[in-house]
Amino acid sequence: MKRVWITGYRSYELGVFNQKDPKIKVIKYCLKNRLRSLLENGELDWVISGAQLGVEQWALEAAIELQKDYPVNVSMMVPYQEFSNRWNEDNQNHFLSLKEQVDFFGATSNSPYQSPVQLRNYQNFMVQHTDSAIMIYDPEHPGKPKYDFELIQKYQQERDYDLDLIDFYSLEDAANEYAEAHRPDYFN
Repeated sequence: MKRVWITGYRSYELGVFNQKDPKIKVIKYCLKNRLRSLLENGELDWVISGAQLGVEQWALEAAIELQKDYPVNVSMMVPYQEFSNRWNEDNQNHFLSLKEQVDFFGATSNSPYQSPVQLRNYQNFMVQHTDSAIMIYDPEHPGKPKYDFELIQKYQQERDYDLDLIDFYSLEDAANEYAEAHRPDYFN
């Protein structure tokens, strides 16, 4: 079984404040290309991501869309119960919609948020229950994913664990490729 953990920036860290932002299309396009490559090479059975607003939810959406053409399972994991309770109604509804679409949903803690230990336990669970990771993260621009990046780097010192890092240069290339592929005269 080949399982990949996908994580990265929160939406606000990328300046994305609504679901219609064109950056989301580019990020999902980039993620789908990476996942499609793994799927076509028989190197992927499960896409596992968290439920944070941003890259994690977009990764789940991209993987769910790929299920139309590929036999891939999708899992949403959260660090504690009542994960989305403090979000606004739209974000909560989007979370619930994704939760209903994934093949597996779970929480690494059976209680609501109590301490940062739950977050560390979640990170450890994710790295220990996956074979590799895809991160949309640029070490030159640290943010919340910095902690996942550092954990993965530490984990790599002890185990064979691949990290596919998608930095801002890769996203810029993906944006150009997406724009070219979606030009009105592309097929003419």
